[in-house]
Amino acid sequence: MSDIPFWISIGALGLFQAVLVALPRALPPLPWGLGELRGRGWALVPAGSIVVVIVAVDFYEGSATFLTYLALIAVPPLAAYALACLVRGADLRLAPLAVGLFAIAWACVGTLAGEVSATLLSGLACVTLGWLLVSLVPAPLLRWGIYAMAALDAILVAGELLQGPSSVLSAAAPAADLPRLQIADFGSARMGFGDLFVAALVGCLLAPPADGPKCPARLDISARRQLLCAGLVVGMALTFDLLFFAVDTLPATVPVALALALSRRLTPREA
Repeated sequence: MSDIPFWISIGALGLFQAVLVALPRALPPLPWGLGELRGRGWALVPAGSIVVVIVAVDFYEGSATFLTYLALIAVPPLAAYALACLVRGADLRLAPLAVGLFAIAWACVGTLAGEVSATLLSGLACVTLGWLLVSLVPAPLLRWGIYAMAALDAILVAGELLQGPSSVLSAAAPAADLPRLQIADFGSARMGFGDLFVAALVGCLLAPPADGPKCPARLDISARRQLLCAGLVVGMALTFDLLFFAVDTLPATVPVALALALSRRLTPREA
């Protein structure tokens, strides 16, 4: 849908990042004994994921195709779990909606409906991934992991080291006109999977844990901070997009990380 103006397209993707920040509800504890995997090392995942993708795409032929099929296989069930358990209004009966979104994304490849469905699927899958990471890493370390991801993203974009691998990954497509779920396409703009992931991760980080202290004041602070951060993402993303008048590529993780930092300064600390 390249006929949609770029400023509308990129603005819509920035708004979707804000939605992903606001979307997670009070998060359940990890099931299946996964709590035993908790550790500080998981805080490296946000920044490390960028490095791994760049190295893989640059130096290993076929890695972009592998990542494309990995997203194709993993995203729908992850999205279904988010609909069932993790987002506001989640209900087990909503999980089949992921199948419907996938069907639309496949049947309407290259259309606005297909792009919206594929982007929704990828965003919902990012909520599940964010919940897993938030459940494994102490919150202070994970915040610094998010800041490090944004800083690394900015450095790589400024050095023109990310654009090449990103283009290769974006161009990779599965067979049979199956949807590309490793990126977020909308109109004439595009965001990487990591740009959606960082927004969903921040939303999960700010959402109160379902098994945490039932202190109304603390829960209220968490809810206010999460919604404030979502609002800040809207303002910062739209303002940040003005830089497209001067450059062709921007690190979309930066407005989200800045919104996280500012939201902590503008709301009181929990007792």
